Order: sequence, then structure tokens, then C-alpha cells
Amino acid sequence: MSLLVTPAGEKTDEFTVIEDMADLSLTEGAVLVPLTVVDQALADRRNAPLGLAVAGDTPVCAVEPYFGQVELISVRFPSFSDGRGFSLAKRLRRAGFSGTLRASGPLIADQFAEALACGFDEVWLPDQMAERQPVDQWMKAKDIVRDHYQTGYGEDQSILQKRLAARAGEAA
Repeated sequence: MSLLVTPAGEKTDEFTVIEDMADLSLTEGAVLVPLTVVDQALADRRNAPLGLAVAGDTPVCAVEPYFGQVELISVRFPSFSDGRGFSLAKRLRRAGFSGTLRASGPLIADQFAEALACGFDEVWLPDQMAERQPVDQWMKAKDIVRDHYQTGYGEDQSILQKRLAARAGEAA
């Protein structure tokens, strides 16, 4: 019972996760492949749409050559406390990726607004997390969490920027 959540709610995942080239030849339809398989998937071009799965610490330069060739980039989060995927999402968007950007892994609902602000379009959750936090919690968290700690996320000022502005106003 994995779960794919978008700002509009739950979505059916059309992609099949493929880990190696042997499985690629056995699968029809949309596939999500790692960097080690993407070149073969592009050469075969049997599977469409095509998605690319990368770790949160993957350099943008390793992914950039595939921007026009994949419809989806899925950034894997090893745990909810590992924020490297959020940074990678921002860098991928700044580098020009305009396709679907998916956060994949054990994120928590409180991170949904931040994920969207970083450029993610959807969040895929493994079974355990999907059972723990159903869609309605994600929808509530999306609208409740408005403040963020880092600059460059979303359109509002960060908590630090707001505090500095308040101090500057008090000093004047």
C-alpha cells in the first residue's frame, strides 16, 4: 500500500520501478530506472514514459543530460531527516528540469509544504509511512506549514529573514 501524494491528493503511480537491465526487458509501459540503467532504457525505447531515479546526493551534472529524455525524476530520500534531496530538487529546477519531480522515501507529512516549495510535484511513500500518515494528513500539513528555515524556498521570507527584518524595525 505505497502512496503517491500530489497537492491535489492521492494519485495512481503509473511507473514500475526497475533496478537492473534484466528486469527492463521484461517490463512493459512506464518505468522508473536508476542511472545505471537509463542509457539502456533510452536505447531500447520500449518503455514510455521513462523516469529516472537518483539518490539525494547525486550531482546535477550526472542528471542534466537526461532532462529532455525523461518525463520524471525521482529523488530518493533514505530517511525523513536527510535533507539533501530537497537541495537537489532546487538545483534540478534551477538547472532547467521542467518535468515531474518526485520525492521518494520515508518523508513525513510535515515536510510536504517544503517539498513542494523546493520544486517537487509529488511524494511517493513506502508502505509503512503510507499506513502511518494517510492522505488527509498530507493535505492538512500542506496548508498548515507556512514558515521555513532556509532561504530560497517558496515565495515567502524564511524565519531568519523575518526575524532580521523585525530586529531592523525595532532598531530604527
